[in-house]
Amino acid sequence: MSRHLVVDLSAHGFGHVAQTAPVVNALARRLPDLKITLRSAAPADLLASRFSCGFTHLTETLDFGMVMGGALAVKAADSAAAYRALHGSWDRQVAAATERLAALAPDAVLANVPYLSLAAAARARIPAVALCSLNWADIFFPYCREMPDAGRIQRHMLDAYNSARVFLRVEPAMPMTSLTNARAIGPVARLGVNRREAINARLGLPPERRLILAAMGGIPFRPPVECWPRLPGITWLAPAAWASAHPDMAPLESLAMPFTDLLASCDALLTKPGYGSFAEAACNGVPVLTVRRADWPEEPYLVAWLRTAGCCREITLAQLEAGDLAGPLAALPTQRPAPVAPRGVVQAVDYLAALLASS
Repeated sequence: MSRHLVVDLSAHGFGHVAQTAPVVNALARRLPDLKITLRSAAPADLLASRFSCGFTHLTETLDFGMVMGGALAVKAADSAAAYRALHGSWDRQVAAATERLAALAPDAVLANVPYLSLAAAARARIPAVALCSLNWADIFFPYCREMPDAGRIQRHMLDAYNSARVFLRVEPAMPMTSLTNARAIGPVARLGVNRREAINARLGLPPERRLILAAMGGIPFRPPVECWPRLPGITWLAPAAWASAHPDMAPLESLAMPFTDLLASCDALLTKPGYGSFAEAACNGVPVLTVRRADWPEEPYLVAWLRTAGCCREITLAQLEAGDLAGPLAALPTQRPAPVAPRGVVQAVDYLAALLASS
């Protein structure tokens, strides 16, 4: 008997997609008749590049996470206002979301990690699973604790998260001590193919040259790369959107390769702390140079894990903007760290397959 899974994805950065796609792809391979509906405001081309299974995409904004002023800055006041507006009509929001979800008639819901979806699933009596390294209650509260309704809003969030059958807490994760249904699983990441020889041939690079991938995640952020000095022996791959005229920087899109293949082919990754970047780097054995994002509540747990499980060196925003990267890059090992096994994929699939079989 075929089953229908609704997958609800946050569009706050690309990490939620990176966490979810390997699980859903593996689940679809195990259950070939599974019907999958993806609801997300994430770009359609990103979803198509990450989800190899067949799916129906419904463009829907299910959460907003935090209002950002670029990839590294949270707009706390704007976020507080947005949450106040959402939760000022919370019952109506849940009722409307329940109606939309029920119309799809799914057998189960997988959310990463919009809590409105989980509240709707609970009201519609549809089994639901949360999967993420964070939850929005633990992100929201440190920034907005001073707003008058912060406690009430946080309770709405936590009630929704705790209504799920289980919250699969993906390593590395925040502690999430307020959840009563958390279950720890291993890392989730896509594995890439090292295609360095083909890249060197396309870019005309000698084999001894170091290739560094610069990628700051799904929230737009562009350092002033035109001011960066040239570093001997270093070539950069960076997003085409940076429109860089730096003589040692090539647009990664020009290689027409999957992002994870590019990552697996490079000598290091320059990024900000984020689950997708960190987990994929560790699972593909790639050292990481990361710019500090000091006030993001998830950061300490991501960085501590990557220091132990893989290889991580931190730089300041000032160093990034000045291109003061020669020393930090030299401090990264030339030998790749041992790859971490993405064992969370099978763990999540085992749970979801059993849930769908019993629904």
